[in-house]
Amino acid sequence: MSRPPALFPLFAGLDTLPGVGAKSVKAFATMAVEKPRDLVFTLPHSGVDRSRRASVQGLRPGQMATVEVTVLRHQPPARRGLPYRVHVEDAQLDFQLVFFRGGGQWITDQLPQGARRVVSGKVEFFDGIAQIVHPDHILPPEEAREIPDFEPVYPLASGLTQRVVAKAAAAALDRLPDLPEWIDPALRAREGWPLFAAAARAAHAPLSPDELAPTAPARQRLAYDELFAHQLTLALARASLRRGKGIVTAGDGRLRERVLAALPYAPTGAQSRAIAEIAADMGAGTRMNRLLQGDVGAGKTLVALMAMLVAVEAGGQGVMMAPTEILARQHLAGLRPLAESAGVVVEILTGRDKGAERRAKLAALKAGDIHLLVGTHAVFQKDVEFADLRLAVIDEQHRFGVAQRMELGAKGAAADVLVMTATPIPRSLSLAQYGDMDVSVLDEKPPGRMPVKTALIGMARLGEVVDHLRRALGEGRQAYWVCPLVGESEVSELTAAEARFKALRAAFGEGRVALVHGRMPSAEKDAAMAAFEAGEIAVLVATTVIEVGVNVPNASIMVIERAESFGLAQLHQLRGRVGRGAAASTCLMLYGEPLTEAGRRRLEILRETEDGFRIAEEDLAMRGAGDLIGTAQSGLPRFRVADLERQSALMVLAQDDARNLLAGDPGLRSERGEAARMLLWLMERDRAIRLISVG
Repeated sequence: MSRPPALFPLFAGLDTLPGVGAKSVKAFATMAVEKPRDLVFTLPHSGVDRSRRASVQGLRPGQMATVEVTVLRHQPPARRGLPYRVHVEDAQLDFQLVFFRGGGQWITDQLPQGARRVVSGKVEFFDGIAQIVHPDHILPPEEAREIPDFEPVYPLASGLTQRVVAKAAAAALDRLPDLPEWIDPALRAREGWPLFAAAARAAHAPLSPDELAPTAPARQRLAYDELFAHQLTLALARASLRRGKGIVTAGDGRLRERVLAALPYAPTGAQSRAIAEIAADMGAGTRMNRLLQGDVGAGKTLVALMAMLVAVEAGGQGVMMAPTEILARQHLAGLRPLAESAGVVVEILTGRDKGAERRAKLAALKAGDIHLLVGTHAVFQKDVEFADLRLAVIDEQHRFGVAQRMELGAKGAAADVLVMTATPIPRSLSLAQYGDMDVSVLDEKPPGRMPVKTALIGMARLGEVVDHLRRALGEGRQAYWVCPLVGESEVSELTAAEARFKALRAAFGEGRVALVHGRMPSAEKDAAMAAFEAGEIAVLVATTVIEVGVNVPNASIMVIERAESFGLAQLHQLRGRVGRGAAASTCLMLYGEPLTEAGRRRLEILRETEDGFRIAEEDLAMRGAGDLIGTAQSGLPRFRVADLERQSALMVLAQDDARNLLAGDPGLRSERGEAARMLLWLMERDRAIRLISVG
């Protein structure tokens, strides 16, 4: 399948547009604009009021004026370094046009003495005299219609001017073909959206500031097109996974009953509901692709174990993958006692396994003697073979994109996939990132989890914090001390962490404080963590490597230094490392003065609530989607028009629409289906198009 010819002009080289030469092509590339199509979706971000006035009289400094003037006289500079002045008059006032660059000949040609001209620019005052420095427009009155009343302002890169971008965008819009309508007619009528080409033209020619807002119909329509193409891509990925024949995995419940009997408490309602949803998916004939979203400490591990036990009851195997060896070992420690109470064999496989030991594990796995395998991405390697893999559980999604989910699915003939994330994600973002998955949410805390008391303390009171810590350590408690992200360089971060480590070691004694950071060899990091877990070390000083999943129930104090330099979600994750044992836990957030307004707001939200979903929504509102997950590594798509914070409702709409369209027309063969294919080509969703052609 190749791109429809109607779209060829939009995918030609940028240098085929008027006024775009080799230099401009390079400058546009820094804005990720590489073809005319990209310009269609590069919208103005603001506008300038250039409506005509009779006079500049009564204007304030900095206001825009577009007025018709008569050129009175020229005043060339008396010496180098002085400006060239042109005296003009409008209907009510004499004022000056001022030029600091540009030759006298050019200025004389533009503004001949006695001529009438329309000039437009920002009014300033110098010694009480009104002036416009370097007018943006100078035109004879008969040509002045070219100046729009409201002139759009485009984003620029070094080497580009407004004029070049506006001219190129206008030429790109001239290439828009008549495209069939891919939006459901009833939806378009209800929302009052224009047709695609009309929407693009209107978005590039706003008539007022209101038309620049995300709520303007033209912008909403273009944002919806982006989100709809994205959701169609995810829905096609979901459909292709489901088309792959699943294995019906239905257990008889005997192993799950034994584990529940061994638990000291009953699962929460949310856990029971998630377990039931997963078991139902596994028992269906299609492949499961489900996201288990739970806040810190909501009990995801138990749900994952129950799911894997369904696989074992049905005669198959389960695998659980974690992003790091530390986490894999923690999962093993959490799962093994429960699994063994039901007579289930659990093993671990990491990069550390070598030689004979590794060969023995692989043989046992292939023979089916190992029921559940826990590991890092080492379980992806070619020589790892299962007797009958039914379920793959992936912990901490951010390290995995859709492509890896498919790769893992390929390990078992048709293994079901369950992804777990401890990062509560606002609905609009979870749809952007995981729209191809079904979602189970754990929104209750298991019984016995103590609330964590959160206090905000200025860095000036550091001495008091150290004294407080000394008393707590005397009572046998353990603490984390997280060092700040100092800036871009890991080196400075490391120096800060090492300095804090030395100071605390001096305060609490040799051998009671350990340091872990991202640059240490894994083995050293693991040894320090293990010593902390065993209680041999009282204080663990760390950069954020401890953020995800570490579980030391006796650690009941978390100190976060320069808390204002962390994001909300990160602070919430860090705080979730304490409050796991019987002791009342505290999180001390040390902040540097003066706090910015946003910094203060972030810390106050954390003091007010432990609800990760509420924190995530606030975080999205404050920081925006790109920052929230660090777009570069999150697999979160970059949209040119759509704004995930302000248009989250559109994302929900787009997902329903995409799934409904595919439910009735899985091959996109209907008239609207064909139009949707055109949209996928326009939005460069080539992967989605390949998925249709496979189907």
